[in-house]
Amino acid sequence: MIQPAPIPQTDPRAAYLAQKTEIDAAIMQVLESGQYILGRAVEQFEREFAANLGLAHGIGCASGTDALELALRACGIGEGHLVFTVSHTAVASVAAIERAGAKPVLVDIEPGGFAMDPAALDAALRDAPPGRPAAILPVHLYGEPADLAAIGEIARVQGLRVIEDCAQSHGAVYRRRPAGSFGDIACFSFYPTKNLGALGDAGIVATADATLAEAAREIREYGWRERYVSARSGINTRLDPIQAAVLSVKLPRLRADNERRQAIAARYDERLSGLPIGLPRRRADTSHVFHQYVIRGKDRDRLREHLRAGSIGTGIHYPMPVHLHPAYRSRVALGPTGLRNSEKAAGEILSLPIYPQLADDAVDRVIAEIRKFFG
Repeated sequence: MIQPAPIPQTDPRAAYLAQKTEIDAAIMQVLESGQYILGRAVEQFEREFAANLGLAHGIGCASGTDALELALRACGIGEGHLVFTVSHTAVASVAAIERAGAKPVLVDIEPGGFAMDPAALDAALRDAPPGRPAAILPVHLYGEPADLAAIGEIARVQGLRVIEDCAQSHGAVYRRRPAGSFGDIACFSFYPTKNLGALGDAGIVATADATLAEAAREIREYGWRERYVSARSGINTRLDPIQAAVLSVKLPRLRADNERRQAIAARYDERLSGLPIGLPRRRADTSHVFHQYVIRGKDRDRLREHLRAGSIGTGIHYPMPVHLHPAYRSRVALGPTGLRNSEKAAGEILSLPIYPQLADDAVDRVIAEIRKFFG
């Protein structure tokens, strides 16, 4: 029996091949420039990306995890401070808080959704562990912004910073404004599979606040204000100019790529409706950009194996909430309402194939196999 062609869950190589000529030329230009640390390519992308968000400042760094640490440290957050975030997220969200010296407090996600539950956040702040609450770090997971209005109001009342984790929400919109433009500072990853992906690790922080931008820029490079003289404690997390050049080529296509993701999501929605699975919900006031198309079901593992047998790739983002990881279990602080929704989601979620170059006939094959599984 001839096996059908594999359908990967994501395909960063396809994104490269779609713009190969332009990307190769941009890389060659950097190589010929002789500027291999920071330089014009990085400065250009920083300006372009910040402008895309309607913000004044972008500070490129080596990864999305480093972007979170830079943002926290630029806000003066460290030892003795509490930062409130979710457990249903990539571990980077929590790891960066600890790298900055602060203490994470994990709160639950919304029932039936994947973003921070403002009610659980409010309860966690009213019953906080020892330490000084300093910031809220909402994660715009899978491409859908969190409830920034409710979270922002809680932050305003409590006098807390809002640091947006936008690693999966490039181009997403909340109430007609880009995700990343609401908080004090925003953090993005350009991991190759992201909606805007580099050809390796890369990240950026973006802000409208000139003081935070100056602090982040100094911390990024050893705390230097003048070369070799550290004005503050810093690290080395510079955006590579080759990655910056690649990202400058790809940025103008972000909107079209997101629209293709949304079209694939709509196709899944239409043809998977009525099956005993949960489909991704959308907030009425957001534009979801579908970094992942995540379904939910009690037969998740059997469905995944059925799709694997049909050469269809899937993912689980993420199989275990952070508070249950061996590195964090029994030592990380949890909100008083518990993390029931986070734990339930981890056992049900399945990410279907989605990326801009995915053809309609491949999407239809995924749909047909899922429908076949459910008879």
